[in-house]
Amino acid sequence: MIPRRALILGVLFLATILSPCASQEIKADHVGAYGALFYQSYGPSGQFTFEFDGDEEFYVDLDKKETIWWKPEFSQFGGFDPQGGLTNIATAKHNINILMKRFNGTTAINEVPEVTVLPKFHALPGEANILICLVDNIFPPVINITWLHNGQSVKEGVSETSFLTKDDHSFLKISYLTFIPSEDDIYDCKVEHWGLDKPLLKHWELEIPAPMSEVTENVICALGLSVGLVGIMAGTIFIIQGLRSGSASRPQGPL
Repeated sequence: MIPRRALILGVLFLATILSPCASQEIKADHVGAYGALFYQSYGPSGQFTFEFDGDEEFYVDLDKKETIWWKPEFSQFGGFDPQGGLTNIATAKHNINILMKRFNGTTAINEVPEVTVLPKFHALPGEANILICLVDNIFPPVINITWLHNGQSVKEGVSETSFLTKDDHSFLKISYLTFIPSEDDIYDCKVEHWGLDKPLLKHWELEIPAPMSEVTENVICALGLSVGLVGIMAGTIFIIQGLRSGSASRPQGPL
């Protein structure tokens, strides 16, 4: 028996195909059929984007009903009929109506995503690095992930993965931000999802170890000196005992 959540996910996918946006506040940026060779995203006019191994091959402008190849040379090795794509949409619309009636319009449960922010490398002031915002437990797969630098939105140096599937039918997505750490800079990964009452900000800033106080330095120095003296005394005692043992066990010659 197919798990109920998987069926809901299928309905959600078909619904997203047929609608240019899922909400006025949160728009679906990527919804795909995982394991297939195609992938869908939305542009200002509405479009289908076809990818292979994460690289775009072409997209279909739904307004003009034209196939736009990423490189013109690609059209020499394949083709795509936009009208056929529109026929597929009509078929999907028919199927989704059947599924919605069968399950009485059951809506997906909005899970609360889990967000983690960390640098790719050990962060040092002035050295280029990459901030990673890992968003887990995403369902349904409609989400906005953005970056803030000192409270201001960041557009450049930002990239993200597509939705990554998990065994429990939830999704994982990762956003990256290239940056140069500084003691005065504050970064936030902003996540918007239907499972959240308000946008979630996950904070990150460079942590500089606090300088050691003079008293602490003196205490550590005194402890180190004490341990060193104890070691010297213990070593001296062992050497003397060793010399005495050697003298006592040495055989004496004839008188």
